[in-house]
Amino acid sequence: MKRLYFIRHAKSDWSMKCDDFNRGLNERGLKDAPFVAERLKKYGVKPDIIISSFAKRALTTANIIAKTLNAANLVIKQELYNSNTAVYLNIIQNIYDDKYKTVFIIGHNPTITHVCESLSGISIGNIPTCGIFCIEFNTDFFSQITAVHAKKLFFDFPKKHKI
Repeated sequence: MKRLYFIRHAKSDWSMKCDDFNRGLNERGLKDAPFVAERLKKYGVKPDIIISSFAKRALTTANIIAKTLNAANLVIKQELYNSNTAVYLNIIQNIYDDKYKTVFIIGHNPTITHVCESLSGISIGNIPTCGIFCIEFNTDFFSQITAVHAKKLFFDFPKKHKI
């Protein structure tokens, strides 16, 4: 069994005078990322590996989550920024170590939502910032991950809890 936690980066700061790639988190994002990390910690979720986009807002989110969960294995993938569903699936199917059971993918909309919809067969519409969509796959090999092996476990996001 494999569990993938698709996490959209926390809310970014649009008031920053910089390009899209270098936008950091705003006040809400800096509150939401630790909130979701603490919720995961409360339920005993710890990733074997975190794979994150290298955009500043995604990487900041990944670092907050990694620190809270004491997760040391963080891999940065340039391809997760400004990409498509096929790229995400390629990254997942080529995770280099099948001993990993729990993987976090931290990326961007609309692609992260499309990937979750594609793999789960469920219409989500939108994963909000800092939202988590968890899917379990009935396989021992990342190369075999497809919608055929998928089961949605949960969908959670900070606004659901009105923090």
